[in-house]
Amino acid sequence: MKIFNRSFSAASMALLVIQLTLVSTVAARYEYQRWRCPRVWTRAFGYDPQLPLRGRYLSLRLRVNGCRSTLASGAQARFPRDVNGAVAPGPFSIRPFPSVQFRAQLKVENNRLEAIRITDAEKQRDGQMVDAWAAKSCDAMTLDRPVSYYIPDNARGLFPLEPQQELWIEVTIPPQGPPRPMQLALKENGAWKALAF
Repeated sequence: MKIFNRSFSAASMALLVIQLTLVSTVAARYEYQRWRCPRVWTRAFGYDPQLPLRGRYLSLRLRVNGCRSTLASGAQARFPRDVNGAVAPGPFSIRPFPSVQFRAQLKVENNRLEAIRITDAEKQRDGQMVDAWAAKSCDAMTLDRPVSYYIPDNARGLFPLEPQQELWIEVTIPPQGPPRPMQLALKENGAWKALAF
């Protein structure tokens, strides 16, 4: 019986070491990416769901600039035109379709979160799905998959926002996968207020 207990104890310790190594590796990778990957502030839209979990979270959809993307069909875009009817420079908008979706690679350029459409079919699985809404400008597209931002269960709810308030979130953009949230801020009448929970 002692031999069994000793071997069981050694197996338990080995399993514990393996599990701690795996968790530490993932945590170290996330921490590395947090400091080395590009960071950007972008506007967020969302709600405060009430689920039977410890704590709460905000489910946020992120705004992206898709003006550098080419849509699958030119018929999906409405371009600005000059007095002669020729296409003029400027951001395009989405024609009145229900919405347009495409896979895009996320980049940070000029302090903006950019979504650049992936045209290579083999690379599409690596991209993020972007929604381009009807009659909206190309710089007001959103990521299809929301980002969760966890807050304590005793924190005051943020929603609904006042008409003059905007919710912004700082995210890191890893080489693969969705953006990772870092911190929130409220923008009201041009003034920023960081939100600390």
